[in-house]
Amino acid sequence: MKKKIKLNRKGITLIELLVALVLGALLVGGIYRLFVSQNRAYAVQDQVVDMQQNIRGAMEILIRDLRMTGCDDDTTPGITPGGTPIIVGDHTVTTRFERGGALCVVQYWVDGNSNLMRQQTLGAVTTSEALLGNVNALTLTYGVDVDEDGAMDDLNGNNIVDDWVNAASAGGLKVISVHVTLTVGPPQGNPDLQNVSPRSLISAVTFRNL
Repeated sequence: MKKKIKLNRKGITLIELLVALVLGALLVGGIYRLFVSQNRAYAVQDQVVDMQQNIRGAMEILIRDLRMTGCDDDTTPGITPGGTPIIVGDHTVTTRFERGGALCVVQYWVDGNSNLMRQQTLGAVTTSEALLGNVNALTLTYGVDVDEDGAMDDLNGNNIVDDWVNAASAGGLKVISVHVTLTVGPPQGNPDLQNVSPRSLISAVTFRNL
């Protein structure tokens, strides 16, 4: 004799459906929060990479101009850089050299809007441009050659040539190299970037034309 199998035809209850919906909503909400968090982290990292690339680009232009300090291209014998090839400052620097037969004077400084400014006077034409924004500091120190041996002096006698001096100490001395520190903060207006620490790029260059 076969036994009858009784099937439960009642289905699910309203309470079970509500529990399932709540659990599904929590799962979807967690996935969405993870997606939003990852997307914001990606956007922050992308802007940090842009900030680092921008600071490298600005530093390359600055160093390129500093390397030209005192250059005389000999295309026009009557035009030479003349005067002081470099005017030093702790947070600004002006370099003078010859380009295309004309005197070129280039100055760098940080303006009141935290922009790294570059002003070039080539012959009678002066142009200014902002190379980089959100600049926290432009700090310059200098290497001097008091004994005229063509090399940066070891001022403290420790056999390590790392005696960079500020603009006041370098004044009146022969400056043959410069140490540049450029510090840039994160872009303003994005609260996700407020915890990003400033980035600093350091470079040193010797004036090969002196």
